[in-house]
Amino acid sequence: MSDIKAREYKKFEEIKHTYADGTEYWLARELALVLDYTEWRNFTRVIDKAMIACENSGYAVFDHFVDINKMVDIGSDTKRNVKDCELTRYACYLIVQNGDPRKEVIALGQTYFAIQTYRQEVADRFNSLPEDSKRLIVRGDIKQWNQLLAEAARSAGVITNEEFAIFQNAGYMGLYGGLDVDDIHERKGLSVRDKILDYMGSEELAANLFRISQTESKLKRENIQGVNSASSAHHKVGHEVRKAIERVGGTMPEDLPTPEKSIAQLEKERIARLKKKAKNGQLMLDE
Repeated sequence: MSDIKAREYKKFEEIKHTYADGTEYWLARELALVLDYTEWRNFTRVIDKAMIACENSGYAVFDHFVDINKMVDIGSDTKRNVKDCELTRYACYLIVQNGDPRKEVIALGQTYFAIQTYRQEVADRFNSLPEDSKRLIVRGDIKQWNQLLAEAARSAGVITNEEFAIFQNAGYMGLYGGLDVDDIHERKGLSVRDKILDYMGSEELAANLFRISQTESKLKRENIQGVNSASSAHHKVGHEVRKAIERVGGTMPEDLPTPEKSIAQLEKERIARLKKKAKNGQLMLDE
């Protein structure tokens, strides 16, 4: 992301407000200024278009656009009652979609709110899934990211199986407080041939996904070369993820419970169930 985009995105974050329950919202008058609308009456026209778009999308307009009145200073210790509007993230998205396309900040706003809205929708859908489904999804993501990490490691000079073992251990040791692959196997009660990642819950998998993706990015971004340097970077990223978990009061990965069923078992059961449904003519396209 360019410095200009980063600064503009920061503006949208800086005017974000939060209710007591953690729900985010924006104030229309503050958003208008960030979007370079100096005349409120011009911005209200954009809000009206956004409300129509909201209704056409099948959403309850007043769940996303809440009219409020507030007192503002107008100078000389004088206050005046003005109208404003509390906006959800989706409402902001619709506003920038209906804003003046000639404004560069509008284009940036479209990108920002589109990305953030999509992320929230994905997060909401993911959080509503049962634990086994979450595990399967994150494990699938890890398989893809591990391939990218392996490619980045090879480009950094990690070539032999022994070097990859050193590199892999470094990441685990950073995230697991000094525990290496063998230690984690023993702690989870796994055999040597069992894959550690297949015996993790969704929370532990998510921590490892972050470790893997951020290490891949760091190796490429900083053009790190050499087994020792690559392993050190992997350890550092793992340790930073561990510190982040600690800061938010989370459970350390080595202390999280080990699921009874492996990912391989879950996949086998799902495939069998789908085959049975297909055989009985019960398989629907949206299942």
